[in-house]
Amino acid sequence: MTPELKEFFDKTVNETPIVLFMKGSKDFPQCGFSARVVQIMDMLGVDFKDINVLDDMEVREGIKEYSDWQTIPQLYINGEFVGGCDIVTEAFQSGELKEMLKKTA
Repeated sequence: MTPELKEFFDKTVNETPIVLFMKGSKDFPQCGFSARVVQIMDMLGVDFKDINVLDDMEVREGIKEYSDWQTIPQLYINGEFVGGCDIVTEAFQSGELKEMLKKTA
């Protein structure tokens, strides 16, 4: 990963309270897993920054290296990697995600 790309990821996740690296956009998700995470965020009434990894192959591959997580989508809250669709879904169902999101206000 280039230093510029690492800097982009560092800046994005640390300066934006909630970031979702996803396929498509929050208005038009382009995979079922991304759509599921967007749906969960909508149910919780949370706004977030969406980054479409399909727009840039370097970002798409780089985020996997950055997080050491091989699947998309990837959710970050307050600079911390939360996980992908399965982990976000479990955290939502347990109420843990709602608690994490309260700390972004």
